Amino acid sequence: MSAAVEMSKAFTKENETDDEDGEGAALPPLPAGGKNYMTPIGYAKLRAELLDLMDTERPKVVEAVHWAAKNGDRSENGDYLYGKKRLREIDRRIRFLTKRLEIAEVTDPSVHYGSDQVFFVSTVRYADETGEEREVTILGIEEANSAHAQVSWISPIARALLKAREGDVVKLATPGGVHDIEVLTVSYPEPSSKPH
Repeated sequence: MSAAVEMSKAFTKENETDDEDGEGAALPPLPAGGKNYMTPIGYAKLRAELLDLMDTERPKVVEAVHWAAKNGDRSENGDYLYGKKRLREIDRRIRFLTKRLEIAEVTDPSVHYGSDQVFFVSTVRYADETGEEREVTILGIEEANSAHAQVSWISPIARALLKAREGDVVKLATPGGVHDIEVLTVSYPEPSSKPH
């Protein structure tokens, strides 16, 4: 096989079902035309991951694939096949992170400090119809961690709570029906202390 044919074959898409957004199944989609709200910390984490993938991880994998390509039959070369697969994963993640960061709307968590109205980055204590109390913090899609009582701003509970005030009763639509929940308290992180 000539080098030109080998080169063109190396750049063909090996799996036609690849997800262009990379993490499409891992995270819920953003509302159409919407912003990607996130905290400065969340933005910094995503940006650091993107830079690490582009500056460190991808060059290492490219080098490994290049080395493995020199070792004979590529169809039976595990290092080459794994490297190409890993490279596709990295490229999908880079595209995904780039898209999310391009539409990022970074929000200062302390801007609403002292407010009793629910906005992005608030921590809300609420009670359901049975009186059971829960607390959630509303964060960005990539930042929210349900194990730490964090929900994304597009989740059903966040959408029900957003713009409500302490004492308001809002409707929460669930698969089991619509339920009333009462907003008990709303809090925000304190503004960072300013230098003297």
